Amino acid sequence: MEIFDVAIVGAGPAGSACAAFCALAGLRPLVLEREKFPREKVCGDCLNPAAWPVLQRLGIAERVRQLPHAILNTVEFIAIGGRKVAVHLPSGEEGEVSIKRSLLDGLLLSRARGLGTRIYEETTVTALTAGANGSDWKIETDRGSVFVSQTLVGADGRNSTVARLCNLLPPPARERVALQAHIPLPSNFGDRVVLQFLPEGYSGQAPVNRDELNLCLVSKPSNISALRRWAGQRFGLQQDHPWRTITPLTRVALAPACDKLFLVGDAARVVEPFTGEGIYYALRSGELAAQAIVKIIGGNYDADPASDYAKAHAAMYRGRLWVNQMSRAAVLSPRLSSLLVHFARIRPGVLRLLTRKIVS
Repeated sequence: MEIFDVAIVGAGPAGSACAAFCALAGLRPLVLEREKFPREKVCGDCLNPAAWPVLQRLGIAERVRQLPHAILNTVEFIAIGGRKVAVHLPSGEEGEVSIKRSLLDGLLLSRARGLGTRIYEETTVTALTAGANGSDWKIETDRGSVFVSQTLVGADGRNSTVARLCNLLPPPARERVALQAHIPLPSNFGDRVVLQFLPEGYSGQAPVNRDELNLCLVSKPSNISALRRWAGQRFGLQQDHPWRTITPLTRVALAPACDKLFLVGDAARVVEPFTGEGIYYALRSGELAAQAIVKIIGGNYDADPASDYAKAHAAMYRGRLWVNQMSRAAVLSPRLSSLLVHFARIRPGVLRLLTRKIVS
């Protein structure tokens, strides 16, 4: 039976970042991932400027820039009926870019592996047992493997297995569904992100390289067929075009830490996939959890590391989650959200403020 300093369930940006930061600090991390990389995820694929400092601390910022990507200079809001308002995004080396998740996540996982992280892909966690009095975690998998770790991290997304096995996962609210696909990039699309309000919901569109467009659709379940038909007509897609899907898009936030259990990324607080902030939250929460775990393993601390992580986690989201609520309202009341675009033609500072919150 192998013993690790930290076991991390989920190898997305949150899990891989946590593993890499733990390894950089001299710990022995384990990552358990149910899928085989590379793989795509339902995501807006946008990497906002706040993520660059974390990537620099991971030592891979330049390697990320070398991946096929698109530079995004403008976000364009389109109201029902076609009225448009454009807002410029930060420019320069640390501006907004979009990168396919298969590439970004693969690089992050490779970085964690290169630093000495033990990684098991195509491995599903089936049981978790916490030792008495806050001692080690016992982790069982569908492959029959059993691991022991001093600390445990749930980095396995909005439907977290860790949260479920620990009886923390709340009932899902399936009021909305999201679809995402990569399609051929339309000619003259430009270096913009498009957020388009529609009677059925909304669509997010962003190029991810010279040839492909990330196309996202969000609606109530009853409207998703109509929204797919719109996408087919707008972008010339076949009726049987494959889509990736996720639900729920919102969920009650969970306490991000308790003793030697940490939740990072969407496992702790679900973020709209198309606000452009999700990858940053994943990376940064993984880093914050690693800092707390290093203190626990070292045993050299005054304040409780789990409490410190919870406070830092809350501060990371403070003043930003209203953007998440606006995205939800865009589906539940698309015509009302569309009026915001019309109003912004008169008062453009409204959308500039919204955009600045997302990319800061």
